[in-house]
Amino acid sequence: MSEFIVHSIPGSPFGRATLATLEEKGASWRFSPVAPGTLRSPEHLARHPFGRVPVLEHDGFLLYETQAILRYLDRVLPNPALTPADLRRAARMDQVMNVNDWYLFQGVANVIVFHRVVGPRVMGLTPDEAAIEAAMPKARAVFEELARLLGEQSYFAGDAISLADLLVAPQLGFFALTPEWEVLGAPHKNLVAWLARMEARPSFGATTWERVSEMAQAA
Repeated sequence: MSEFIVHSIPGSPFGRATLATLEEKGASWRFSPVAPGTLRSPEHLARHPFGRVPVLEHDGFLLYETQAILRYLDRVLPNPALTPADLRRAARMDQVMNVNDWYLFQGVANVIVFHRVVGPRVMGLTPDEAAIEAAMPKARAVFEELARLLGEQSYFAGDAISLADLLVAPQLGFFALTPEWEVLGAPHKNLVAWLARMEARPSFGATTWERVSEMAQAA
């Protein structure tokens, strides 16, 4: 099968979810770096009309939106399966993926992680403490719900890893770098143990911000 090309910004949690999924599948892939200041460039808008990342390229086929990308990869590379066969477990996977996109990222990660990690590291910005504090009530609600949905299971859809875990883990990995983790994540021992399981997987070791940045520099 032809190589997969992932157009993304080093450090993007959505880009990392795509790369980790490819790693879980044992697929051959290449990272094509997108500079943060070029998201509105004609070249990138031709790939993604809304100027975001990642974009998957496979044998001339371009696909954006991370959930669509992950599901495509799970269909075109069926082994190992990352979608549960059980319909209710598959529905739970879908639910958690939407919690990630609509509640964990929107208004929470794109505020707290941006001001604590991305802004200072990439742009040299000083965190906006008022913006972070304003995001905390929603953040607490999201983390409580993720902990509830995980429960005593090893993974969000049961005993086996699914696309939901691969999508959420990069986001929570960033939160673990912030002081807010002590309030949001650390009190939920099941989330702490789950994140440790995810970060111990070879797919996550191969797709850290540092590793992907090295690939970008070599591209």
